Amino acid sequence: MEIQENFQPGEVVYVIIRNPHAQDVAQVQQAAVVENPEQPKELALFIYETYYPLTDEIAVYKSADEAEAAYEDAFGTADQEGYHG
Repeated sequence: MEIQENFQPGEVVYVIIRNPHAQDVAQVQQAAVVENPEQPKELALFIYETYYPLTDEIAVYKSADEAEAAYEDAFGTADQEGYHG
């Protein structure tokens, strides 16, 4: 099943996004699923006033809790040694 089929325009989702100015900093960010203005009939994520194509290359979570758990799996927590968030 293609990722586009899992979401509807107007849905609020969560992604883990890296800071473009400091690649060692990442955070869970809320995003909106919208119709892609550059590709009719396709969906995009709207984050920080920018449209990103909704593809399988982006891990998208339906809840903040799900995204936070994935973040902790990938980066650890602030009280762990080797924390990279």
